Amino acid sequence: MLKQNFGVIGAGIIGAAVARELTKRFPGASVTVLDKEPRAAQHQTGHNSGVVHAGLYYEPGSLKARLCRRGVRLMREYALDRGLPYEECGKLVVALDEAEEARLGAIYERAVANGVPGVEMIGPDGIRDAEPNAVGCSALRSPQTAIIDYGAVTRELLSDVEHAGGQLIFGAEVTDIANRGGGCAVGARRGEETLRLTFDHVVVCAGLQSDRVAKLAGGAEHPKIVPFFGQYSRLSPEYRTVLNGLVYPVPDPAYPFLGVHLTKRVDGEMLVGPNAFLSFGRENYSGRHIGISDSFAVASDPGFWRFASRNVKAAVREFGGVISRRRFLAGAEQYVPSLRGAESTPITRGIRAQAMDRSGNLVDDFVIERIGEATLVRNAPSPGATSSLAIAEHLVDTTVLR
Repeated sequence: MLKQNFGVIGAGIIGAAVARELTKRFPGASVTVLDKEPRAAQHQTGHNSGVVHAGLYYEPGSLKARLCRRGVRLMREYALDRGLPYEECGKLVVALDEAEEARLGAIYERAVANGVPGVEMIGPDGIRDAEPNAVGCSALRSPQTAIIDYGAVTRELLSDVEHAGGQLIFGAEVTDIANRGGGCAVGARRGEETLRLTFDHVVVCAGLQSDRVAKLAGGAEHPKIVPFFGQYSRLSPEYRTVLNGLVYPVPDPAYPFLGVHLTKRVDGEMLVGPNAFLSFGRENYSGRHIGISDSFAVASDPGFWRFASRNVKAAVREFGGVISRRRFLAGAEQYVPSLRGAESTPITRGIRAQAMDRSGNLVDDFVIERIGEATLVRNAPSPGATSSLAIAEHLVDTTVLR
C-alpha cells in the first residue's frame, strides 16, 4: 500500500531528521510531528556537548559504527549547506600510563576498521604539537572530530519539514497508539483538548520516554530506560583557549561510562565533564525535584539492581564528582595541568536515556523495533545525534518502505 500520511513522535534531532527524510522520500505526503514540549530539542538534543563523533570506539560492522560514519558525512554537508556552525577542531584520546596505552591501541584499530579518516597515534611531542597545554604518554588523534549546535540543526530540519508542507504539533503528549487496518491511530492530550490522529505509518523517537511510548504501541517491556545525569561545568573565561579542540580519557572497561573530558563548544565556551550518576527523574535537569514515578520504576526493576551490584566501585567514584567540584576538576587536571585552581560554573544537566536489558546490561547499539505500522526507536545512545540523518535514512529504508 502506498503510504501518504506519516506521524513522527518526538521533536528531538532524530525525530526531526526522520520527518525531513519522509518529506524527501514521499513528496506531497502528509507528515505530522508531535511533541509534548512547547518547542523542539528540549531534552537530550538540547542538553549535550555538541560533539560530532568520528566513529572511534564502536564495534566494526555494528549498526552504530556504520550509521555514525554515514551520519558524520551527512551532518557536515547539511551544516555547511545551511550555514550552521560546524568546526573540525579535532580530538585527542590521551593515555596516561602503559595500561591505558594498550587499550588505546585497540581503539585505534577499531577507528581504522571503521574508516575514520586521518586517525594516528602520537607520542608526547605530538600531543604538545596538537595541544600545547595537554600531557600524556601517547594519544590517538582524530583531526576530523567536530563540534556543532544540535539544537540549531534540529530547528533547521523542522523548518525544512514545514516548508515541505509538514505540520508541527507541540504541547501534545501521546497517550495511546493502536495499529488498525493497515494504519496506526494515535491519541494525544493537548491541554484540555484530546487529539485523535490516524496515520499510514508512525515513527516513535521519544528519547527519555521511548520505552513508555513503545509500550503504548504494544512494544516489549525491555529494553527499559534508566536515566543517568551528566553534569558539565563551564570553565571561567580565561580558560576558553586552553585547548584547540577536545581532550578525552581512554575508556576504562571497569566503568560503564567514559569519564571526565574537556570539550570545546561552538560558542567558544570550554566545558569539563560530565560525571554520570543515576538521575532521580527522567527530566530532573535541576537535580532538585525527585521524580517519584521514575525513581520507583528504576527501583522496581530487578535488572537495575543486577547492574548496580556490578558497578558499586563506579558509583562511588562518580558520586565523589557529584558532591565535590574540586574532585570533579581534578580528573581534567591530569590531562591539562594548567587547569589547577581553575574556576568553573555548573551548567544545566544533561540526562542520558540509557537503555538496559532485563539482565541489567547497558544496551550499547541502536535498537529499532517494528510493530505493525509503528516503528519504535528503543535505543539511540551516543553517537545518536551525530548519526541522526543516517538513522533517518536507515529507518525509512528498512521499516517504512518494508
